[in-house]
Amino acid sequence: MKLWGRVLRPLLSCPERIRRAQGWTSSSSGQPHAPLAGLWSATGLVSHWTEVFKKRGIPEARESSEYIVAHVLGAKTFQSLKPVLRTQPLTPWQLRRVQELCSHRLQRMPVQYILGEWDFRGLNLKMMPPVFIPRPETEELVEWVLEEVAQSPCVARAQGGPLILEVGCGSGAIALSLLSLLPEGQVIAVDQGEAAICLTHENAQRLQLQDRIRIVCLDVTLEGNWTHLLPWGPVDLIVSNPPYVFHQDMEQLAPEIRSYEDAAALDGGEEGMDVITHILSLAPWLLKDSGSIFLEVDPRHPELVNSWLQNRPGLSLSLMAVRKDYCGRSRFLHIQRSGP
Repeated sequence: MKLWGRVLRPLLSCPERIRRAQGWTSSSSGQPHAPLAGLWSATGLVSHWTEVFKKRGIPEARESSEYIVAHVLGAKTFQSLKPVLRTQPLTPWQLRRVQELCSHRLQRMPVQYILGEWDFRGLNLKMMPPVFIPRPETEELVEWVLEEVAQSPCVARAQGGPLILEVGCGSGAIALSLLSLLPEGQVIAVDQGEAAICLTHENAQRLQLQDRIRIVCLDVTLEGNWTHLLPWGPVDLIVSNPPYVFHQDMEQLAPEIRSYEDAAALDGGEEGMDVITHILSLAPWLLKDSGSIFLEVDPRHPELVNSWLQNRPGLSLSLMAVRKDYCGRSRFLHIQRSGP
């Protein structure tokens, strides 16, 4: 699903998971669409629903219709359908199913929730609202972590692989991607949402990675909660795509995000730093000496985080590097513990 990942980037992530909502109309999206009758091929249905979506102001109209039709026909992408399946008439059940799923898209439901699954770094993950949908740029965060592990032989335990703590696991995309490529690694994945915990459990089982991940329902912003993690540490790495949207920007989010995804997974408080500062405050208690933290953040955050750390030398944490995302925006931070 890399094609759809590319078109989703401006819709769901760049810039700062906001904007792009301006000019999107939703007043007519709630109107029901008349049932289709007669013989319809997959190609004909895609053309039909593309026009419907365009008229209703639905973003990425063709991509949305192609993915829905392909899904009903048992394929991941429309391009992967055999030519005969593109031209032969759909069954009445298939026609009704396409109509049902497209009606959800007319309500601005994200395609990932409509299909109930999505690919992340080659892993097929179950998706369900309101659990946060992993964005394409987060794949770059995973890549950076893997590079660090490969380049740092000291990032290993007696068992031979790193112990990683992920804060805010959501669907499990980051944790499970890391485990799939670090065969001796282990992950502690925490999230405050019950739905996210259940979904990470389910995705771990479907990928047969459940034996190397410990999934904990835990809110790191509540005083004392972090002590529950001490028996399993210290950890080599902390990785997180935390809530980092500035609170005043929440109303600017696209309808697909604002109406369906968990606001707690997005809203980072006044400066988008609420959860970030909790992670940094707890890191010295949870990290090994010279352990690292990798964060996905708002482009305004590198300067804010660096200033915050400099004002707290007792944490012994230093901002080591900032990486830009595909849009050229400062998106990822590497912070390292520099002392006991």
